[in-house]
Amino acid sequence: MMCAPNNQEYVLLEKGQIFYFQTEVNQLLSLIVNTFYKKKEIFLRELISNSSDALDKVRYQSISEPSILDAEADLYIHIIPNKANNTLTIADSGIGMTKNDLINNIGTIARSGTKRFVEALKQGTDLSLIGQFGVGFYASYLVSKKVIIFTKHNLDDYYSWESLAGGSFSIRKIQPIVNFGRGTRVVLYLKDDQLEFLEERRLKEIIKKHSEFISYPIALEVEKIVEKDVVNEQSSEKNENSADVQKVKEVKKELIVLNKQKPIWMKRSQDISEEEYSSFYKSITNDWEDHLAKKHFSVEGQVDFKAILYVPRRAPFDLFDSRKKSNNIKLYVRRVFIMDNCQDLIPEYLNFIKGIVDSEDLPLNISREALQQNKILKVIKKNLVKKCLEMFIEISNDCDDYSKFYEAFSKNIKLGVHEDSQNRSKLAELLRFRSSKVDEETVSFKDYIARCLPKQKKIYYIIGESTEVLKKSPFIEKLLYNDIEVIYMIDPMDEYCMQQLKEFEGYKLVCVTKEGLTLDELDVESQKKHDELVASYSDLCEVMKEILGDQVEKVIVSDRIQKSPGCLVTGEYGWTANMERIMKAQALRDSTMSSYMASKKTYEINPENKIIQELKRRVELDRTDKMIRDITYLLFDVTLIVSGFSIDNPTNFSQRVSRILELGLNLNSTELIEEEYLLKDKKWFKADPNLEKID
Repeated sequence: MMCAPNNQEYVLLEKGQIFYFQTEVNQLLSLIVNTFYKKKEIFLRELISNSSDALDKVRYQSISEPSILDAEADLYIHIIPNKANNTLTIADSGIGMTKNDLINNIGTIARSGTKRFVEALKQGTDLSLIGQFGVGFYASYLVSKKVIIFTKHNLDDYYSWESLAGGSFSIRKIQPIVNFGRGTRVVLYLKDDQLEFLEERRLKEIIKKHSEFISYPIALEVEKIVEKDVVNEQSSEKNENSADVQKVKEVKKELIVLNKQKPIWMKRSQDISEEEYSSFYKSITNDWEDHLAKKHFSVEGQVDFKAILYVPRRAPFDLFDSRKKSNNIKLYVRRVFIMDNCQDLIPEYLNFIKGIVDSEDLPLNISREALQQNKILKVIKKNLVKKCLEMFIEISNDCDDYSKFYEAFSKNIKLGVHEDSQNRSKLAELLRFRSSKVDEETVSFKDYIARCLPKQKKIYYIIGESTEVLKKSPFIEKLLYNDIEVIYMIDPMDEYCMQQLKEFEGYKLVCVTKEGLTLDELDVESQKKHDELVASYSDLCEVMKEILGDQVEKVIVSDRIQKSPGCLVTGEYGWTANMERIMKAQALRDSTMSSYMASKKTYEINPENKIIQELKRRVELDRTDKMIRDITYLLFDVTLIVSGFSIDNPTNFSQRVSRILELGLNLNSTELIEEEYLLKDKKWFKADPNLEKID
């Protein structure tokens, strides 16, 4: 007689038969037994999943044949640790197995899944995917030196299956001491170094993580110490009328159900209360606050899956920490937890979304690499993104909620605009900015378009450090003067976002700090006047370009400035001044890339400004006047600052300011600054430092 979990669990009715494992199974067992694998806990997930499948089968059959449940009406899964024998039993009241099932399903008949998984393991596949090949049972040998299966099918007798994973297994007909009407008992004889799986705390932790949403109750047998009143029979005669009662402690075993949290995503949304949604959110996220918004939906057709997605109220402090693996979306297959770090389930810019996805037919393939290329997973991802955007639009209908959402996750939306070309236009609808026409609130691009002038077909924006600075920028003077609205962008992410967003609903997005700005909204007379000014100031532009040399690409008359002397604009495809500032702040920046992307600057001067007009007058009188040079340099440095750039040589700038101050105070300074420029043949050139200084 063979020893079973509780020393004497069955009576042997006939001599056992020895069978040999099919070659691939033997290879698989050898790999499992001899491979060092950290996540050994997956064995329990696989066995519980098998029990759930067996219960599904008997439940489905009972729909047409109710009598099938007569042998065992309750549908359950029991986990029974036994520290005395170092065994762990997983019992269920499922369909059970016949003798042929034991022979065919566990060992001898070639199965494509077994062969594929063996090949995958040799290539380094994660062992946790074993269940997706139909061979999850063999994960038992990660922690077991011996496994015995006791089973009863309605159409067959009681049988046992036993193996030490040594190349063979035996099957015996038995009679259990304590009958179980139908089902299967898998008894694991744990290895000496795997006894942690007998601990109540560890078992609860594993079941909560992997099998919390199995459709059937999973009960764990636990030991509890209870006090019991016992009468002392040796009481003295004087107390014979009042018996001596003593408190005695004894250990009592009982079953506690662990998966009380039912899979609410399987219900219809109208049958679930807000309290249930909130409770479920907190249980899967450990967040102490309620969620801001949710989306509960199911998809049928090309792929079938159900999902609940949540938007939290606040962003975590490490939202964009590249070292942190995102585990916000938990992937289930038929209520069995598979993983929570599938990076291809949802794009990076939606890494703040929390929830679950439960697929009925997701064929998780041999490796995580193959999983990433899985077509069905891509369909799920596409649907998740679509539903997230729908949820964000629903949030935007409530100003208060959207204000909280945008404050927490605006960078994610902008990252999405930069990265997700398919959904760029929808994401652009969610953007909000400050504006020259609205002081307190933010505006969307749609709000801007609604206020556009009749002829206006462009959306004008400016990017900088703060709204206060941008409001006084020379770049927007003419626009504001002509009642044209300008959007203020002050988030560093706006630079990256606007690199990809070129138009919105037919309106071209125009950065007012870049060259080529044309105001189509202005009348013909204004354009004619501008052309005349260009011709009139051509000599001044030429002289200023000669003085500044390679610091600017050209000097032109501006039509975007109203009051300031000038501004510096960048090329259409180069970095803005704000982007240069951001890139210079990068500790690990590539300086060669910076020099390539930092485009040449165009110096635009304002012919309506008194300083520019005086410079023009002096050039017409004497273009060799040294004051023209000093004022041009000082004006250029000031323009660099107001245009958002940094001065390369602050020392020279301070010397020029001091020189101008001395002249203004009539101190008659004749000291020349370090950078000396001369006029030769009506061309400015940099002096040779070895030459004698010329006054």
